[in-house]
Amino acid sequence: MAITRYEPWGLLSQLQRELERNVAEGSTATAEWAPAVDIKEEADKFVIHADIPGVKPEEIDISMEDGVLTIKGEKKSESKTEKEGYKRVERTYGSFYRRFSLPDTANAAAISASSKHGVLEVVIPKREAVQPKKISVTAAE
Repeated sequence: MAITRYEPWGLLSQLQRELERNVAEGSTATAEWAPAVDIKEEADKFVIHADIPGVKPEEIDISMEDGVLTIKGEKKSESKTEKEGYKRVERTYGSFYRRFSLPDTANAAAISASSKHGVLEVVIPKREAVQPKKISVTAAE
């Protein structure tokens, strides 16, 4: 068993570094756009909020493999405007793809997701921490 230094913000920092690394490496290379994402750590879970307005819940694919959570889907454009020779499309559309490395404390079997008003919420519960065992010392005779 390895002894590691306790860092209370370490897991959140790890998620943030992974997010930044994915953006820097062009994790959206196969996607036309990337939804804005907020990551929050609570005492018993991690919560990811992704802004994906216009995407139906059944069009979102969330998977977990080898400690990596993947969120992908496609936003379809509903309308284009042409007027007097001008074309105008202001909405972002196309496929999206985001990946997040989860810490060892994440309980992959209990991940849940819901979508409301264009915001996807992914809840990643933490595993119960192993409680330290108290070892009593007895006097030797």
